[in-house]
Amino acid sequence: MLTMPTELPLLPLGTALGVGLLVGAVRERRHPERPTSAGLRTHALAALAGAVALWLDPVVFAVVLALVGVFSAMSYRQSQAEDPGLTGEITLVLTCLLGGLAVGLPALAAGLGVVVAALVYLKAPLHRLARERVSEAEVRDGLVLLASALVVLPLLPDRSIGPWDVFNPRVLWLLVVLVMAISTAGHIALRLVGNRWGLAVAGFFAGYVSSTAAVAGFGQRAREAPGLRSAAVGAALLANLASVSLFVPVLLAVSPGLLSELARELAVAGGVLLASGLLGLRPDGDPTPPPTAESRMFRFRHALAFAAIITVVLFAAAALNAWLGPRGAMVAAVVAALAELHAAAATVAKLWQSGTFDVAQARWAFVGLLAASSLAKTVVAFASGGAAYGWRVGLGLATMVAATAGAVLLT
Repeated sequence: MLTMPTELPLLPLGTALGVGLLVGAVRERRHPERPTSAGLRTHALAALAGAVALWLDPVVFAVVLALVGVFSAMSYRQSQAEDPGLTGEITLVLTCLLGGLAVGLPALAAGLGVVVAALVYLKAPLHRLARERVSEAEVRDGLVLLASALVVLPLLPDRSIGPWDVFNPRVLWLLVVLVMAISTAGHIALRLVGNRWGLAVAGFFAGYVSSTAAVAGFGQRAREAPGLRSAAVGAALLANLASVSLFVPVLLAVSPGLLSELARELAVAGGVLLASGLLGLRPDGDPTPPPTAESRMFRFRHALAFAAIITVVLFAAAALNAWLGPRGAMVAAVVAALAELHAAAATVAKLWQSGTFDVAQARWAFVGLLAASSLAKTVVAFASGGAAYGWRVGLGLATMVAATAGAVLLT
């Protein structure tokens, strides 16, 4: 419920007027060849009417909104021969609603007004995108992804069940969604940017979501288009670079002192991954053309297989932790890194903060976490992208681990 002020201030009125003028101006510019039934003045007046009506009484606002709807319907009947669309009529009603919203939430009304104006202005590009640029296969894959993320995921229970309480249906399904989303991001980036840069950009930013899911998603891309193998390997390694950079906020939050102790090791690991990832920008000898609109954005069964691998790793980590007890904290943290690197890093940081580890042990624990995570991602790379992709990703990750271990030895 919106709390109405005793006096209508200038900000809601100014916001409503601004929204009405903006939307109305865009409407008139969209139809310069013929007069429109609702242009700049009509939208401005409708927005002001909505603001004043809601300030007076919600019942008055309902009456005004109904009148605007009736006027829009009458206008549609008169103009449907020239313009059968309903955009103008819906826009006028929405402008009145935004005017009412400006009384209680002017900032939100202003933001939505800009969105409405943009949607009206971008009529031709949006129609071209929906009818020409996006294929039936992409729409189908997009609907599967949206249904998985917005319908299935919220319905799954968010609690641990089974032995050792490690099986969480929502978390595992989230991994499935992540693999599909990352593969989709790679597909879109390739179509927009091209083979040379598209996967690299998508790979780096995908690493901030899940580097393991990125390895699986780009492995799927490499399996479908072998000519993109170098670019896919580079993207996977750049995703791991983003993952290593996430150690900084994790350590800052848990144990800031440990971050300064591990600064050199983090720099070495990031430098090796950056150099390895940039090698993937060099095209293969027989470059494969970018995916077309008919290409599949992801394979659902590959995403399910990735979630199954993670489930097995989680159960193995939980079992080892239960068998070893407190003395196996180090081993348990390393094994946990097989499934979740940053959670294991937070565990090591807490152990260092409590005095269980000294600086040398913390450094070697960091190397152990990277080694365990690299091993798991190498297995995922083989499973998702085949032997050629798996060996190259594994070699890049192993080089990173070896260089980090060398930095610890030289300390």
